[in-house]
Amino acid sequence: MNRKESPLRKTKLFLMFAGPSLVAFLCVVILPFLYGIYLTMTDWDGFSAQKNFVGIQNYIKAFQDTEFWGSIFLTFKYVICVVILVNLTAFLLAWLLTSGVKGENFLRAGFFTPNLIGGIVLGFIWQFVFNRVLPEVLTAIPGFEQSWLSSPSKAFWAIVIVATWQQSGYMLLIYIAGFVGVSQDYIEAAEIDGATAGQITRHIRLPLMAQSFVICFFLTLTSAFKVYDLNLSLTDGGPYGTTKMAAMTIFEKAFTSHNYGLGQAEAIIFFLIILVVAIIQVVSGKRKEVEA
Repeated sequence: MNRKESPLRKTKLFLMFAGPSLVAFLCVVILPFLYGIYLTMTDWDGFSAQKNFVGIQNYIKAFQDTEFWGSIFLTFKYVICVVILVNLTAFLLAWLLTSGVKGENFLRAGFFTPNLIGGIVLGFIWQFVFNRVLPEVLTAIPGFEQSWLSSPSKAFWAIVIVATWQQSGYMLLIYIAGFVGVSQDYIEAAEIDGATAGQITRHIRLPLMAQSFVICFFLTLTSAFKVYDLNLSLTDGGPYGTTKMAAMTIFEKAFTSHNYGLGQAEAIIFFLIILVVAIIQVVSGKRKEVEA
């Protein structure tokens, strides 16, 4: 006969297995976050030992900072473009690579490879491509006479293209898992009833792949909001600051301008914006997943 475990024993077992992870999470995430909130209420420059309490002045300055909100707007534009293009590209590639095309495994590995390259290295590689390769190879094609990175209107799209190229391979694997996870019984039944390939995709595959869409949209959304390394190495915010995303603006405010309190306040505001957007996306995605 099994005896009920006492609350003390359950607590001991919990602390034994989950305790180290909780302590690490507390030390690495929670405490620095709370300390960061405290720093938003000081005039600390990031170096001096003196931290004068200024209350909510940094938050007031953050809401009045036109550069910060301009970078927020640009980041939202970047997020919308990247989320749409990455998921559309990954979905179409997943559909192609689950339709019986030859060399599926080789192509899957090839499309996934860019995701293994770090953002800094990737940015410098594509900087060379945009500055040297494309203007020389495609010089006869209108729009490629000069580097895209020197044009305020084209530099933004250069970042979007590189981000799409990098992230599509990872989302591709999730969509492939979604395609493979759809039971063939439903598809065969639909084919017997005379459904076309488009109707099968629209009415069977897409609803049953709702979980894959939720995961991919969440991952691309959060990674796009946090873009910094690619922004730094590919354009460094240029030309003329036209591609400076929110993360780069916050970093420069804190560590270049030595206004750590204001930079931290803007980071907290940016964090809350991402949190709200992510919660809305997950809730709406889960609702559609349940309906499916």
